[in-house]
Amino acid sequence: MLLHNAPNHDHWVFAYGSLMWNPGFDYAERCEARLIGAHRALCVYSYHYRGTPEAPGLVLGLEDGGACHGIAYRIEPQHWEQTYAYLTEREQVSGVYREAVKRIHMMDGSGRTAPALAYLAHQGHAQYAGALTREEQLHLVRRSHGRAGPNADYVISTVSELERLGIEEPDLNWITHRLRASPAHRRVEDEDAG
Repeated sequence: MLLHNAPNHDHWVFAYGSLMWNPGFDYAERCEARLIGAHRALCVYSYHYRGTPEAPGLVLGLEDGGACHGIAYRIEPQHWEQTYAYLTEREQVSGVYREAVKRIHMMDGSGRTAPALAYLAHQGHAQYAGALTREEQLHLVRRSHGRAGPNADYVISTVSELERLGIEEPDLNWITHRLRASPAHRRVEDEDAG
């Protein structure tokens, strides 16, 4: 049974990409958490937020295998319907994500676990990019821009949040290092600092 069918208790949402640094909804609790059985990967072509159908960007999805360290948000029952509607509008623009309930483990020393709503990459969808090389990922991210802004900003913001949490993601770090070193990004940072 999906979480939205259980209206009388708190719900959890597992965040591994932009929801970590830009959730866009109210929550009662924010906690570092681990999801076992899936890992974070730049594996979804973005035609809307960070690219276009003509020049797709690349965003994160959860793929089978491994584990993912991210953020869990606890939503109180009275806010769940509104939160779920918001998440559906945001995450299910094209159906490239499969909505799933996955058990997460809180990393606050409490030993708590909970079922959480998570968005997994749908491998049969046209926007599933699959396994691209780091160079291919960098090319797509560097050149793409969508309704929510440059693809590079999405990747850099996500890695900045991962760094803040002490999470190492070697492939994302490799891409971000090159994005941060690009002249265009340095100009933007200099303007922001001024």
